[in-house]
Parts: sequence; structure tokens; C-alpha cells
Amino acid sequence: MENSVNKLVLVVVLQVLLALQLCSTEKFDVKPAFIKTCRFSDADFVACSTESVQGLFDKLVTGIEGLEHVGTIDPMKISKIRILQGDGPVSVNASLSKVVVTGFSNTKVVRNVVSSRDFSWETHIRLPKMRIEGSYHMQGRILVIPLNGHGKCWFEPSDMDIIMKTTTSLYERDNHVFYNVTATKVDYTISGLKLHMGNLFEGVKVLEDSTNQYLNDNWRPVSEALKPIIAKTIEDILLAIMQNIFIQLPAEYFVADLPRSG
Repeated sequence: MENSVNKLVLVVVLQVLLALQLCSTEKFDVKPAFIKTCRFSDADFVACSTESVQGLFDKLVTGIEGLEHVGTIDPMKISKIRILQGDGPVSVNASLSKVVVTGFSNTKVVRNVVSSRDFSWETHIRLPKMRIEGSYHMQGRILVIPLNGHGKCWFEPSDMDIIMKTTTSLYERDNHVFYNVTATKVDYTISGLKLHMGNLFEGVKVLEDSTNQYLNDNWRPVSEALKPIIAKTIEDILLAIMQNIFIQLPAEYFVADLPRSG
């Protein structure tokens, strides 16, 4: 009897999820006005694609009707980020939790290139300032300083030039072509970094203050040491955004002459 009830509940849940998915895709059977459609065959395809992606970012600042589950890109929240880094000037076993990221509302899309061969993207983004706040646990060292502690932290990289490479494939559903976004890889440069980590050295205030001062004074090598953490944060943000968007927004709304199986 119990197994039968469990099976019935499972069937009902699956039906509800399917119904919700169908309802969510119905909202975009007509292309939203904020999307600019481009064609590979156009001479100005890169410029058109860049403008189209900028329009998407601009709309994500306030949120998109029908994509309420995506939320807005400023602020963005991530439950947890885990970093293991053992090479170069940093050897760290670290995690960030309850992460809040702000600053993406000022995103400037400099260039967006879509491959007509494998449909991957390379997007160049400029971000004046980003702030990452959260709770950290860290064991290891940055430069010559051992950093073992847990508490609140924040990082503020400024004047970021980001290159994002996105891996994707195409699939068809409900007479539309969709992107299956599988991975993102981020590289970036910055012109400044400010940071603070609380409760270092089990709350010894003098050591905590002097260490944070040293890290800020030597922000260039510190930024290189922290690059895996910041890059992974950006990757997680952008991957989550794109996966949530492109499961509902058809890809041909962005590139009209994508191939179809038929």
C-alpha cells in the first residue's frame, strides 16, 4: 500500500513539473521585443550579436517576465563555492557560502562572437566594479601569509575586463531550436582589488588588521592568487543565468539561421 501511494505521489509530482515546464515555454512562443535577432549570413553579425546580448543583460537588471525564477543579475546569490588551489603563490582549501554578488547591473558587452561551427560563444564584458560578499572557511596561504580562519569576507575587484567562453549545443523542442549550455570558462584582468577577511587567526585583531592591510597594499600579486576564487564565482553566476534563460528562450530568437534537423 505504501509503495502504491509513493508511486502515485511521484506520478503527480512529475505531471505538475511537466505542466509547469509547458506553461513556462508557452510564454516565449512569440519573440520578446527586447531581443534583437541576428543572422550568421549578415555582414555585421558580430555587431548585431553584441547588441543583442547587451539588450539581454540590460533586461536582466530589472528581471524578465516569464523568467521570474532567474531573478535579477544585481544582486545575485550563490549558496556555496568550493576552491582547491595548490600551485604558485597560493595554496588554499577554501569555501565561500551565502555569497552575494553585486555590480553586474553595469555590465558593458564589448563583443560577442558566436561560432557557426559548434555554436559556442566568446563574450567580452567590461565591469566597472564587482563586490563579492559571503562567509568563508580557509586553510592555506596567500603569498607568504598563512590564512587559517572563518568568518565574513568581501572582495571588490574594479575595472574588470572579462572574456567568457561558453560551450553549448543545439536541440529542438516544441518547434523551436534551443541552446543546451553546458559550461563556461572565464578569464579576466583587473586594475584594482580591495578586500577584507574577518576573524583571521582566531580573532586576534592586531594580526587580522595587519594581514588585511598587507593584502590590500599588495593587491596585484594577491589578485593573481585569488583569481581562481573570483573566476569560479563569475563562472557559476553566468552559467546559472544562461542555463535558466536558454531552457526557455529559443535560440533562434537570437540567431535566426541556426540549423534544424529537419
